[in-house]
Amino acid sequence: MADLTSNFVGITSPNPFWLASAPPTDKEYNVRRAFEAGWGGVVWKTLGSEGPPVVNVNGPRYGVIHGADRRVLGLNNIELITDRDLFQNLDEIKRVKADYPDHAIIVSLMVPCEEEAWKAILPLVEDTGADGIELNFGCPHGMAERGMGSAVGQVPEYIEMVTRWCKQYYSKPVIVKLTPNITDIRQPAAAAMRGGADAVSLINTINSIVSVDLDAMAPEPTIDGKGTHGGYCGPAVKPIAMNMVAEIARTPETSKLPISGIGGITTWRDAAEYMALGCGNVQVCTAAMTYGFKIVQEMKSGLSQWMDEKGYSSIDDFKGMAVPNVTDWQYLNLNYVAKASINQDDCISCGRCFAACEDTSHQAILMSEDRVFTVNDAECVACNLCVEVCPVEDCITMVPLAAGTLDERTQKVVVKEHGDWTTHPNNPGAVAAE
Repeated sequence: MADLTSNFVGITSPNPFWLASAPPTDKEYNVRRAFEAGWGGVVWKTLGSEGPPVVNVNGPRYGVIHGADRRVLGLNNIELITDRDLFQNLDEIKRVKADYPDHAIIVSLMVPCEEEAWKAILPLVEDTGADGIELNFGCPHGMAERGMGSAVGQVPEYIEMVTRWCKQYYSKPVIVKLTPNITDIRQPAAAAMRGGADAVSLINTINSIVSVDLDAMAPEPTIDGKGTHGGYCGPAVKPIAMNMVAEIARTPETSKLPISGIGGITTWRDAAEYMALGCGNVQVCTAAMTYGFKIVQEMKSGLSQWMDEKGYSSIDDFKGMAVPNVTDWQYLNLNYVAKASINQDDCISCGRCFAACEDTSHQAILMSEDRVFTVNDAECVACNLCVEVCPVEDCITMVPLAAGTLDERTQKVVVKEHGDWTTHPNNPGAVAAE
C-alpha cells in the first residue's frame, strides 16, 4: 500500500493532511479531536504577543456563498487571531505535543513588526516542543489595519526582515504564510527565501465582501448595522491558490522552495492536484468546518487508493510532476486541433449545448427538427464550452484530429512532426513547431 507518511522540511507526520491555522485549531480540545480523527498535523490558530488582548466580535463572523444545493462554495470570515491568553495557548500546545509526539504541531504567529517583539515570543514557542512556526503574513482583515498580517505580506522587504529575525532567534523550521492579496506572488516568495525561510505556505484568505443585506444596506455578516471586508476561502479559491503555487514552483528563483498548499482542499483529488504542482503537504480549513474532522478519513483512503492504482509508493513519486507542463500562453501549441463530439446515446436533448454555442460562441452545434444535436466541424474551434455546460458527464468530449486530417474550419492538413502537432508547411499561414 502507498505510504502516506510526510516529511516536510524535516517535520514528520503520519500523513500530509494538516489543519490550517483557523478556528478548528484554536484550542487543545479541538486539536486532540483532530488527531484522534486522523489528521497528520495542525497549525495552531495564530498567537499574538503578550499585551492588550485581542477582542473578537460577539456576533456573526462568517458569510457564505452557497451553491444551488446549499453546498458551501466559499466562506468569508471576519474573525481575528486567537483571543485566548498567550500562556494558556502555550501550555496547551506543550501538553498536546507531549501526548502526540508523532503528529506535527506548527505554531502560527503574528506580532508587531519589531525585532524585540519576535525575540520575546520565539523562545516561549520553542519551549513548547512544537515542530516549527508559521509566520502569518496573510490575514487581510482586522490585524492588517494594525500593521500586521497582510500589511507585512504585501511588502517583500518586511517579509525578508522578519524571517531573518525568526531564523536568528528560533532553531526549528520557519514557514512563511503568504497573502494572495498581491499582484505577483513570486516576489514575497523570493523575499522569504532571502530571509532564510524553510518553506512557504499559501494561500491565506482573499480580501472580500461576499454579500450585501439589501434590507439593512450593509455588508454581511452584519454587526449592529455595519459590516466589513473579511478573508475568503473554500472551494471557490482553489483555482486562484493553485495558480499561485504553480508560479512559485515553476519559477527558477523559487522552484526549490518547499510549499505547503492551502485553498479549497475538500477531497483527496484536490490534495493530489496541489502535490502534482509541487506541494509537499496540504492544509485544510473550510472542509473541516463544513463537514467535521472525520472528512480526513476519506482524504487519506482516497489518496492511498489512487496512489496504489498509479503505482506511486510515496508522495515524492508524483510531487511536482505537473510543474513542467505549466507554461506561458505564448508557448502553447497553436497547431493542435480538436473537435467536439456528442455521444447520442448519452444525450438527453436538453439543448443546453446548442443554446450556449449558438448565442455566445461559434454556432458550431446544429439542432434538427426532432432535437438531435450534432457538431458542425467547419465552425468548431474546440473551445469546450459545450462540454462544460452539458449536464451529462462525458456526453460531449473533445477529440483531437488525427494526422493527415483536413481541418474543415481552417482548410489546413494536420500532420505530426517531431512529436508536436503542426499544420502542413505548404498551407498559407502555417507555423512550424519549435
